[in-house]
Amino acid sequence: MLIASPKGSVPVLVLQQEETNHPLILEESLDIMLWALQQDDPDDLLHQEDPQALPLMLSFIADFEHNFIPLLESYSCAKRYHDDNLNECRQACEHYLHSLEERLCNHTYLFSENESLVDIALFPFMRKFAKVEKQNFRQSPYPKLRNWLNGYLQGALFSKVMKQHKLWIECRKDGYL
Repeated sequence: MLIASPKGSVPVLVLQQEETNHPLILEESLDIMLWALQQDDPDDLLHQEDPQALPLMLSFIADFEHNFIPLLESYSCAKRYHDDNLNECRQACEHYLHSLEERLCNHTYLFSENESLVDIALFPFMRKFAKVEKQNFRQSPYPKLRNWLNGYLQGALFSKVMKQHKLWIECRKDGYL
């Protein structure tokens, strides 16, 4: 992996480009999702019937990543290290949760009445937020956001992709160290 991508973190997708015979390396989750959906989008997550949908979705995701994720990291660290500013960090995140709750009051999903790239891209971050202070999130004034998140957490697809696997260690033989 480090040969393909010196950044040293996942995800990394290496593709062989037929026209140039050079590898194409995708190192960001969103780039990999876009590549996969351009290959096959059976649920129309890109809302291809609307030419304005994808640019609007990408703008929304970029704004969320740029602004919310640093706040989420601060909140998560404050909880992990028992910092005194945990409440302030949570409150800084809640502006974004409130905006998502408002969206879910207007549509079934975050972008429209149909599931979209926005839902798939934001789901891991909402899952992480909810896990920081589970009880606090359960009692928060975001019932539609909780229902949306639970829909993904309890879905068959999530259960399938989150299946536990045995730890892979290069020196393992016959299942034993």
